[in-house]
Amino acid sequence: MNTRERISAVWQGKKPDHVPLTTWCFGLRAPAHLRWRNGDREVAYWYSKRMEHIHTLPFPWELSDDFKRALAWRSIGVDDILDVSVPWSSDPSVTWTDLRKEPAGPGQYPVLVREYKTPKGALQHEVRQTGEEQAEGWVIQPDVVPLIEDFNIPRAERQLVSSPDDVARLAYCYRPPDAAAKAWFAVRMSEVKAFCDANGIPVQAWAGFGMDAVVWFCGTEGAIMLALDHPKEFGELFDVITETDMARVELAASHPGVDLVVERGWYSSTSFWSPALFEQFVFPHVQALAKAAHGHGKKFGYVMTTGVEVLGPRLAEAGVDVLYFVDPLDPVQKGLSLEKIRDLLAGSMTLVGGISSLTLGSGGAAEIQKNVRHALDTLGPTNRFILHPVDGLFPDTPWESIETMIAAWERYR
Repeated sequence: MNTRERISAVWQGKKPDHVPLTTWCFGLRAPAHLRWRNGDREVAYWYSKRMEHIHTLPFPWELSDDFKRALAWRSIGVDDILDVSVPWSSDPSVTWTDLRKEPAGPGQYPVLVREYKTPKGALQHEVRQTGEEQAEGWVIQPDVVPLIEDFNIPRAERQLVSSPDDVARLAYCYRPPDAAAKAWFAVRMSEVKAFCDANGIPVQAWAGFGMDAVVWFCGTEGAIMLALDHPKEFGELFDVITETDMARVELAASHPGVDLVVERGWYSSTSFWSPALFEQFVFPHVQALAKAAHGHGKKFGYVMTTGVEVLGPRLAEAGVDVLYFVDPLDPVQKGLSLEKIRDLLAGSMTLVGGISSLTLGSGGAAEIQKNVRHALDTLGPTNRFILHPVDGLFPDTPWESIETMIAAWERYR
């Protein structure tokens, strides 16, 4: 089997030739023998186009680098999936201005400001530029305030949606892909499809934000308080997000080069929301997006890294086919039972994970081997398992630990 055949089999619950091993690269420092050069620059750190539109990388990362990363993994027997980040648009009437406020006094930070003008009034997003030293390879804070960026959440002086009245204005900023965005996606997919068809590699399109967008727009505390104190406006905000997410899912799922459509759900678990709010907002949203993907014959994946023992069954009932991730070090469950997760979920969805990237970062060889074997012995026989370090490989992930993981996987798969 090639990678696409192997992973497609596992997505469908069919027996593969062996359990796949995949990774996400979030600035992984690659060993010298797997690097390549772009002109006069050595590509030492690996990323993914999954990060496009939502992160600022410290080094250029071209689509050709995604292709070379996939081939580099394949050269050592590891599977890979090509990621495409589906764009969104703003209403043509929206304009914005970027400003910078200098520090008000000693020990304070400059504040980056983006002021939006919409037909319903102005929006202002203010974020401290903290300028902390970043170790080489990690994503960096940009010099402006993008609509969507993880750096914005904890550093905000003023969140984009700071009052119930801001919801109507935000509706103009996060809109379904317009003609230009659709054209961009068509060009991107033509290149991705050609490469993946030639090399037997599957494609997953990142097309939904859901509660992640709520937290990006409101901040963590602001999102929760909006839901509790202003449920009407919170519902309106979630409707705006769902409309755009649905359009992005339809765009992705309708393309013949896409195999799996994925929604982010890092901020959708019980670490942030009560089960009641999950049921009211997240469940019907996920159900609608999964139905849209299935309508085009595509699988639907969802990311939830904490609390999957609690919410995983509901995600399965909503139509999720592939669950990222099963983290044995889940801090919410205080250690996840792979046996329990197998019994709860493996009959209805493909599970991805089984070993934590924290184990790769700080565990010894014996612990890594033990974790890999336990995951393969427990989840491998279900034919619905992909071994994957949760949730990625980072600049500080030792390559020696990755080699240990690969060797254990080859031995026990």
